[in-house]
Amino acid sequence: MGFFKMKATVRNIIEAMQTIAPACFAEKWDNVGLQVGDKNWTVKKIWIALDPLPEVVEAACSKEIDLLITHHPLLFKPLKSIDLSTTAGSIINTALCNRMAIFSAHTNLDKVKGGINDILAGIIGLKNLKVLSKPVVKKKIKLVIYIPAGYEDQLLKALFESGTGKIGDYTCCTFRSKGQGTFRPGSESKPFAGKVGEISHKDESRIEVVVEQDNLKQLIENIRKNHPYETMAYDLYPLFVSESEASDGLGRTGETDKQLSLLSLAKNIKKKTGLKYIKIAGHHDLKVNNVALCSGSGSSLMDDFFESGADVYISGDLGYHNARDIEAAGKGLIDIGHFASEHLFITYLSEKLGNILTKTGFDIEIEACDMETDPFIIL
Repeated sequence: MGFFKMKATVRNIIEAMQTIAPACFAEKWDNVGLQVGDKNWTVKKIWIALDPLPEVVEAACSKEIDLLITHHPLLFKPLKSIDLSTTAGSIINTALCNRMAIFSAHTNLDKVKGGINDILAGIIGLKNLKVLSKPVVKKKIKLVIYIPAGYEDQLLKALFESGTGKIGDYTCCTFRSKGQGTFRPGSESKPFAGKVGEISHKDESRIEVVVEQDNLKQLIENIRKNHPYETMAYDLYPLFVSESEASDGLGRTGETDKQLSLLSLAKNIKKKTGLKYIKIAGHHDLKVNNVALCSGSGSSLMDDFFESGADVYISGDLGYHNARDIEAAGKGLIDIGHFASEHLFITYLSEKLGNILTKTGFDIEIEACDMETDPFIIL
């Protein structure tokens, strides 16, 4: 008997991407999520690319791709008009005419644990990673639910399917205790147990789980669908989360396995990333052990780098004055370029999203776009 695979929609893929890079992590100026298309469109083929370039969009459409997922958004600012003679207007027209949706995961994918910054740190070989910028501290709630004995498993299934109960690197974390609940159904009630007007005693379980506040409303609605009581009893307790516990944010700091010179570290990075060139600033013999990095354009985190105490800063789009400031501070700089520091996410995301969709039972073909190149050429 063959395994039945479900058809997916754009909405299903967005829900899967939320588990990889929650939209709430994005910077306020950013525009992540669905850029073009309809959430109800069916998705059989997905392409993943760094940029929604005209040639990328045209190639995707020619391959009958249903959803193009990019790192950089197509639209950063609201459009006043959709002029088909402009680049954005032409891309929108091409995508819509071919019924292809475009979705972006940008600064949320940069910030999230396991995202682009962690991938880059892993390639370089850093350990003991911490967030370079101010960490993202998500508000959390302790949700306590009371459910009649014997119904715990269906409730836990609903909780786990929603991704709730994450503590550090552990998932599906709950605690339960047994007790007895009492209640007297009112005259207009339709009780699951007991009789109207009479006090009832029922064996119940108290289930506790940690929930992110942003997901609380939707989660409670889903739980109600799996709870037998007419009126579900639950408690909410705000939790304090310190910045030291946060593992999401822009940039990373970490340590090398052994002390290296700035020049040796730069050569190692060039070899591991397969780059043809790399820019460095600072004394070549500078001893390096503590490293800071930021994928993409990292000049905005220069102050965070100096405050971190790291010996060297690795990023892209670093300028002349950044190099001079680093020289003056006796530090090192390694500029690997914007494109190179981010393009590496494509293979990672293809595999991670593919694994999630396969486990969910969706019949999806995911392909990494291989046609993009760095716009800068060194002659």
